[in-house]
Amino acid sequence: MTAITNFCVSSVGVKLIEQIPHLCTIMSESITISGTTRKEKYESLIPQIKTLVQGESDFIANISNSVGAIKHAMNFFWVGIYFVKGNDLVLGPFQGPVACTRIAFGKGVCGTSWKEKKTMMVNDVQIFPGHIVCSSDSKSEIVVPCFKNARPDRSIGEEVFAVLDIDSDKLNDFDETDKFYLEQIAERFNECANVQI
Repeated sequence: MTAITNFCVSSVGVKLIEQIPHLCTIMSESITISGTTRKEKYESLIPQIKTLVQGESDFIANISNSVGAIKHAMNFFWVGIYFVKGNDLVLGPFQGPVACTRIAFGKGVCGTSWKEKKTMMVNDVQIFPGHIVCSSDSKSEIVVPCFKNARPDRSIGEEVFAVLDIDSDKLNDFDETDKFYLEQIAERFNECANVQI
């Protein structure tokens, strides 16, 4: 068997491609973000996330790389995902300080996003009723629900399978721009999950 090694440049930076008969491994080495505004950064990031997960069938690997890419690109304090397991959200892949392991349905910002099936933006977590303090350094938060078998019209019958949770160490750090683009990233998670779940 002869191994062929090629280097190529793509939207995710330099990739090493090793091709062995019936096996192809692609390893991304970097995320390159351009732009100065959040909008420009998200527009640079989203195609790279799509490239990161393209061709990889493992859901956890795709979520892990996506969370890492968001953290790297946007420099948020904490980025992670919680999966619905029974009546709790259970911690999944994340980047940042250690986090709460379980969050009950309807509790805190994450549990409320799950219950209400909508994105929650909180400018000051200290004044959010029932806020769960996982880190005293967290000041503001945005949580985006991820839907199993998502439909474009966001039908009420959809089932939340996870929430994307992002914390900032700054007050008032999230706005409609974050909501718009993070919901697009959550859509990508939905697509990946529909293959696996």
